[in-house]
Amino acid sequence: MLQTSNYSLVLLVQLALLTYDLFVNSFSELLRAAPVVQLVLFIIQDIAILFNVIIVLLMLFNTYVFQVGLVSLLLERFRALLVISGLYLALSIALHCWILNLRWVSSHRFVWTNGLETLFVFQRLAAVLYYYFYKRATEYLGDPRLYEDSPWLRNAFARARQ
Repeated sequence: MLQTSNYSLVLLVQLALLTYDLFVNSFSELLRAAPVVQLVLFIIQDIAILFNVIIVLLMLFNTYVFQVGLVSLLLERFRALLVISGLYLALSIALHCWILNLRWVSSHRFVWTNGLETLFVFQRLAAVLYYYFYKRATEYLGDPRLYEDSPWLRNAFARARQ
């Protein structure tokens, strides 16, 4: 069972990773003259997104709802987060590869193609959705009803068995 002190630590780690992601999304363009620094920031950002997904999955596996076998109930509740997280990670990796491919050789020139601009916009839109759904999921995972037996869980279990 997830204790309050453990949940606070997990929440702090999640928010730190989200803050780093937001920081890189906001300020990475200022470092376009230093492609090596940008490469390191992008790699850490992609790893942070992956770690956030892993943390949410571990928290889902830790719930009583998962342990009694109501995985479909959890997937129904967190499907949007999982889909958006996968999409955001894919768009981020694609954007980072494209940016670094265009700017690695000529880092002193401003290179911005139409395709890169389109990918940039979609990645930033996915980032906003990712932040929203992730924050909502972390708040929902703090609900103590997910970690203990309760009447609504018994009702959901009875409906699932029918």
